[in-house]
Amino acid sequence: MEHDFSTGSVAKHITQQAIPLIVAQFVQLLYNVVDRIYIGHLPVENGLALTGVGLTFPIISLITAFTNLFGMGGAPLCSIARGAGQTERAEKIMGNTAVLLFFCSFLIMALFYCFEKPILFLFGASSETYGYAYDYMSVYLLGTVFAMLGTGLNYFITSQGFPRIAMVTTVVGAIINLLLDPLFLFVFGMGVQGAALATVISQAISALWVLRFLTGKSAILHLRKRWFRLDVTFVKEIVALGFAGFTMSATNGLVQIACNATLQSVSGDLYIGIMTILNSVRDIISLPVSGITNGAQPVLGYNYGAKQYDRVKKGIRVTTWMGGVYCLAACGLTLLAPQVFIRLFVNDPAYLEHGVFAMRLYFSAFLFMVFQFSGQSSFVGLGKSKQAVFFSLFRKVLIVIPLTLWLPHVGNLGVNGVFLAEPISNVIGGVACYWTMYQTVYRRLGKEEA
Repeated sequence: MEHDFSTGSVAKHITQQAIPLIVAQFVQLLYNVVDRIYIGHLPVENGLALTGVGLTFPIISLITAFTNLFGMGGAPLCSIARGAGQTERAEKIMGNTAVLLFFCSFLIMALFYCFEKPILFLFGASSETYGYAYDYMSVYLLGTVFAMLGTGLNYFITSQGFPRIAMVTTVVGAIINLLLDPLFLFVFGMGVQGAALATVISQAISALWVLRFLTGKSAILHLRKRWFRLDVTFVKEIVALGFAGFTMSATNGLVQIACNATLQSVSGDLYIGIMTILNSVRDIISLPVSGITNGAQPVLGYNYGAKQYDRVKKGIRVTTWMGGVYCLAACGLTLLAPQVFIRLFVNDPAYLEHGVFAMRLYFSAFLFMVFQFSGQSSFVGLGKSKQAVFFSLFRKVLIVIPLTLWLPHVGNLGVNGVFLAEPISNVIGGVACYWTMYQTVYRRLGKEEA
């Protein structure tokens, strides 16, 4: 009954799914954030090492995008199939997802190794920061297959109702990363390459843990060799639903490229370093609301498959209220204590002098992100891929990127225009996404139930 979401308290199910997932996602984030923290405190003038690593974010975002394309596409379909009692279909979806993740990882790795130098300069590298970016990325790419398999298949552990196991997946790897980072950076003096190597090793161990669980006796659905043959029908369904998660991560990469390139042309390396810190802080404070909404997806999908529409509606309401309370608190924290977050990554006085106002501007409307997260997760959890894809593109591609390129040239905004684009998109994109979800999904579920 622990894994049957059609009975018992909806809020309790969401909370039980969300808390371990939040911990797991936070630990997962430590793979990259801990690297940035250690790198930011390397004895390199003006934080150039941190800035250089920040230039690799779009590449990491693309790896994450393809992971989400298959993992976040397959897992909700797996939940719906399990809720409908279609065990074989659920296992076929998981097997097809594993194959897609495996082969795509090698294609991505080969692509970036071939064009690494021109890509990094396109993303805003300078002669001073290119070396750091190249050193970090050259090692990081070696772990692409581990990153994609470990993260992508971990969604299937959560979708089966094992959030604690999914949490352990990332906890084990992150602890290893935390131990290896200072060893490689400061004891062995490997610099940014040491940070990347620590990440690769920890991701490999996490991936092995995931594979061991999904092929073991404890799982409800198992990863079986006979389902490793790709089925065109399943591939289309996985890609169609996962395209929302793909676009969210891919467009994050596009936004980072636009921000870095614009900041390089307007101000130089300092503000790219500040944007690196802001992106890291955003990743950290977004985790709880992301965990709540992602934790709700298996509950929504299961009840939708079981035709328990009233429980689906209640799940959407609970998710919105829980996420809203958190986003309000997170918004206040970043506005009141930006210095704390900046000092976490770097001690350079120039970063404090110019970064405090930038952070307050950037996070001024973070409260409205609850509408984006809740609306997006409701679409994805119920298999509404077209709507989810549209609003992913709408906020980032149609609002953030144009404003990032345009606002710095309006009046005397300059670099502030780059940081102002984010809160504007939070308000417009978030409200539009949630209102559409309410009108086209929530209200129709009520009619369908009646």
